Amino acid sequence: MSGYIEGIDREQVALFPERLEDWIGEDHPVRVIDAFVDALDLSDAGFGRTSPARTGRPGYHPSVLLKLFIYGYLNRVPSSRRLEREAGRNVEVMWLTGRLVPDHKTIADFRRDNGVAIRQACARFVELCRRIGVLTGTSVAIDGSKFKAVNHRDRNFTAGKLKLRISHLEDSAARYLEEMARVDRQEQSETRVTKIARLKEKLARVRQEVRRLEGIDRQLKDTPDGQISLTDPDALSMATYGKGTGLVGYNVQTAVDTETHLIVAHEVTNIGNDRAQLAPMARAAKTALKAEKLDAIADRGYFNGAELLACHEDGITATVPRPETSGNRKKGMFVKADFIYDPAADTYTCRQKRC
Repeated sequence: MSGYIEGIDREQVALFPERLEDWIGEDHPVRVIDAFVDALDLSDAGFGRTSPARTGRPGYHPSVLLKLFIYGYLNRVPSSRRLEREAGRNVEVMWLTGRLVPDHKTIADFRRDNGVAIRQACARFVELCRRIGVLTGTSVAIDGSKFKAVNHRDRNFTAGKLKLRISHLEDSAARYLEEMARVDRQEQSETRVTKIARLKEKLARVRQEVRRLEGIDRQLKDTPDGQISLTDPDALSMATYGKGTGLVGYNVQTAVDTETHLIVAHEVTNIGNDRAQLAPMARAAKTALKAEKLDAIADRGYFNGAELLACHEDGITATVPRPETSGNRKKGMFVKADFIYDPAADTYTCRQKRC
């Protein structure tokens, strides 16, 4: 190994062990997380178990789990199992939690039981950033992201899906009945008797599944959204750009400060498109930033005349590109955007010189 940079011997014993403090710089981001959470009144924010129980096994303090949650949010580690692994191997997390390693179920339960309180903590963090001047409060970008729910597509039902599945099952039942009749007409033998019994079992399962789907169909008539998700009742099936690639999940709306890229407002919806989300998200961002006027930027999926008017009335300047609804451009033809309207002469002039 001569001539190379060499590491230390794994069996080497240090007289003065290194401290976790030595591995974290004075300007490290985890120090901001630590100071912010320590300054919060967790009980006032709505976090549970802020006072230890007199009996039973001691639990983790909510501040430890909140620090771990915020660290995962900032470093794109959303999984509770991955956060558990990071707590046992990541020096930054070790410093932040005091080398505590909560199991993934504890982390997941904390996130589930304190959802409202975590949102309030995020709102206070935005307020802190606004007060210290990190957020200028003049411009935000709004966009939506689809998140897959823990609900398989086969456990999400609409009227069309149910009708198609019941039709397929009825066809399968018809095939089984024909097969049983064909076997009955043949000479009886032990093998044929066994085959008939197996076909009867399959037919019984098909009929049972048809009855189950018919029950779901009756429930579907009473649902306002026209959908039922068995695993996650709040999740809905949403269309995506690819054909036949529907997603069962949520459409998470976020408003991000254009300079610092910090999220100032967010909302979880189960509406597949963004056409009705511009004004609500812009208002939420304006309220969070406490700004009198605000510039909001969004993509063409948010273009909606009513939403743009609502933003204008609330003192929000929204910039959204107008979508091209005509398919003539793909056919090599001109569209309305290729012409300039002259209101005085009430005429249109082509932008192209060759016209």
